[in-house]
Amino acid sequence: MNVDAMIESIRNHPEFGKVGMILTHTGIVRGFSRNGRRVSGIDITADAVTLDQVVQKHRQMSGIIEIQVALTKKMRLLPGDWIMTVAVAGDIRENVLGAMASIIDAIKQEVTRKTEHYA
Repeated sequence: MNVDAMIESIRNHPEFGKVGMILTHTGIVRGFSRNGRRVSGIDITADAVTLDQVVQKHRQMSGIIEIQVALTKKMRLLPGDWIMTVAVAGDIRENVLGAMASIIDAIKQEVTRKTEHYA
């Protein structure tokens, strides 16, 4: 999950001249769950076909030029490990921010399944 490589790939996109913003997101395993319990690790699985569909759908959003997503290949992750990196490039801030929020939610709800383990 190399953010610099993702951005460089976007810079080479044939429509890069339309890009006014590239926003990146890196999801990391937290040491504590949303309810405050200490997390010792998580198991995560991802559906590659659904991920491709989600990315293609979000590339069609208004003002979006390119989206790149990298998900971890590991099944067992520890606090501090990277889960995913997402890069969204588009014309204006409002379009990019909206697409980023939407694709992160879609990945979490439709693509990945997560089981937390507690300390």
